[in-house]
Amino acid sequence: MASSLRHEVLTLYKNLLYLGREYPKGADYFRSRLKAAFLKNKDVKDPEKIKELIARGEFVIKELEALYFLRKYRALKQRYYSDD
Repeated sequence: MASSLRHEVLTLYKNLLYLGREYPKGADYFRSRLKAAFLKNKDVKDPEKIKELIARGEFVIKELEALYFLRKYRALKQRYYSDD
């Protein structure tokens, strides 16, 4: 069980690193904050707590995807529609 949770945590970290490349404040800012968040919770041993933290990370992924989609939508809107 611990092995599967470890795999889920590593996958979550990799996905967040990938999404962080386009973060508005920069990839380095995002990477440092991500690393700090994961290091803060490195000593958690309770499987239920780990699952809660993974769920929170997946929520963050969804929020980042929504942020990027909205940014792309706004850029396209500005190109094709004027505010006249």
